Amino acid sequence: MRIDQWVPALHRGDAIGDSARLMRDAFRRWGHAADVYALELDHDLEGDGRSWAEWRPGGADDVVILHYALPSPLTTALRSHRGRRVLLHHNITPPEFFLGYDKEMARICAIGREEWKQLRGDVDLALADSEFNRRELEAAGFGRTGVLPILLDFRRYAEPPAPALEAMLRDGRTNVLFVGRVTPNKRQEDLVRFAAYWKRFISPDLRLVLVGKLPRRRAYLDALQTFLQEEGFTPWEVVLTGHVSHAELLACYRAAALFVSMSEHEGFGVPLVEAMLMRVPILAYASTAVADTLGEAGVRFTEKSYAEMAEVGHLLTTDAALRAAVLAGQDERLHAFAPESVEARLRAHLQSL
Repeated sequence: MRIDQWVPALHRGDAIGDSARLMRDAFRRWGHAADVYALELDHDLEGDGRSWAEWRPGGADDVVILHYALPSPLTTALRSHRGRRVLLHHNITPPEFFLGYDKEMARICAIGREEWKQLRGDVDLALADSEFNRRELEAAGFGRTGVLPILLDFRRYAEPPAPALEAMLRDGRTNVLFVGRVTPNKRQEDLVRFAAYWKRFISPDLRLVLVGKLPRRRAYLDALQTFLQEEGFTPWEVVLTGHVSHAELLACYRAAALFVSMSEHEGFGVPLVEAMLMRVPILAYASTAVADTLGEAGVRFTEKSYAEMAEVGHLLTTDAALRAAVLAGQDERLHAFAPESVEARLRAHLQSL
């Protein structure tokens, strides 16, 4: 049996593309022919991933898995495919988050949030990477659904970090970290409010480290930087790294005392798993899929009371017993996302076809 995966874009460091390539490797180990096809792929991934223009249909028993995270011609192509079809729903940010910042992104998200629904009745199995996403599938009318978390290579997080960046960040300040694209749904401005309370009422020796790609349109970034200036932060107190290498990402986690998420829309939340892997205590606003990914791990809150959140965050950096208890809970939660656990779920879904 052949198992092919389709992704709109295959970029190194992108969680969906990396997960698809790990799934392909698992399929091959299990004796199946398997490839990952993309409409766009980085030049350095050519030969690893393949151009979708090269894909050719196989037999009726073959499987195609569409990773849906963007509207694309792949949706229509899957509907017309005559083999077995699987949708893997990664969710799309609601367009209202981009209103006033990026009209084109709001338009793309509006299209994307409707396009995947066209596949109900056309797929043999609809999977989601979180229970939050699975419930969306169910509400949209997909009959047969399941959960398959993002597949991560845990070994990569034991690799050496970038030494120069780690040394720079280990200068005595308390580093509070968030990892995610600088975009309105991630609510980086709420992290600034959190940091402002900490700086004024707890300790001035705080650094907020915001790791993630900068937006393609400047409106949100400009508003965020203006807000930082109004709150009196210097560029060394709130660091916007932009896109970083894997070694630099590991350096940021290694130097972090606390991981804080204020995001209001997540389909899964890979950085939450990364923070668990790197043994950084997590404080998170429990929106959308965040609660599913954390389970009982970390410290979750349902209201954004910045004073209370900052005080709890400070305790997580200073109270050794509390910190150890939270880290122990995160260690336990990691078992759900271990490669062998996710691969076992993947194999079960495959066998169900």
